Amino acid sequence: MRTDAAPIGVFDSGVGGLTVLRALRRALPAADFIYLGDTARLPYGTKSAATVARYSLQCAAALRARGIGGLVVACNTASASALEPLRRELADMPVVGVIEPGAAAAVAASRAASIAVIGTEGTIAGGAYQDAIRRHGAQTRVVARACPLFVALAEEGWTEGPLTEAVAHRYLDGMFDGPQAPDTLVLGCTHFPLLAAAIAAVVPPAVRIVDSAATTAAAVQRLLGDGRAARGAGRVRWLATDGAARFAQIGSLFFGEALSAGDIEIIDL
Repeated sequence: MRTDAAPIGVFDSGVGGLTVLRALRRALPAADFIYLGDTARLPYGTKSAATVARYSLQCAAALRARGIGGLVVACNTASASALEPLRRELADMPVVGVIEPGAAAAVAASRAASIAVIGTEGTIAGGAYQDAIRRHGAQTRVVARACPLFVALAEEGWTEGPLTEAVAHRYLDGMFDGPQAPDTLVLGCTHFPLLAAAIAAVVPPAVRIVDSAATTAAAVQRLLGDGRAARGAGRVRWLATDGAARFAQIGSLFFGEALSAGDIEIIDL
């Protein structure tokens, strides 16, 4: 990052990226963060790659104007569609997406070189996880599936129970059958860690589940080193493009701490 004092910018289309921020705060408790949820234009997962790239560059510009020293793209769809344009635009600072760390961790975890990926329609259709996994393990077999209802379930707070498990069965049954069945599952959407228990209940017990939020936090921690170790507890500045009250309500679930609508600044991109 530019300096140890500069905050780290984190953005997502909404509140899903708060699972990444939560992991980042555990990994770097002394760091300051600015989180931007583009809630006026969510979801990104059903939009074209060109639109996602345009929105992502606007989010990055807003964060850069507020003095960030580095950027975490806490959205799988934006990481798939906009990472290279973001790196060109913010060439003077590190830009970290969620896909590459998750792919690398999955290849390291898989003993059978067979990996399943679940995510939004945009992430899966774009093939970014499939490509990243094969870069780290050229012979790895990858099975990918879009699970869009998981996003709605997470935002409703329906993270476990018969309904959630029924949806998980509908999406995942058959995905782990056969002699080349995946032994590792990548949660390729930042909403999906909230459903990890329900997902684990319907996949074979031996399947290893890789959380891209945790792997991204580990990658950022390695990049930063110990530069912020001597400082006190870090702070978070909250930005959104619409709906402070809803952001606070749903965001509290994702972040694991109570958020106040009064602390969320609404901005126009």
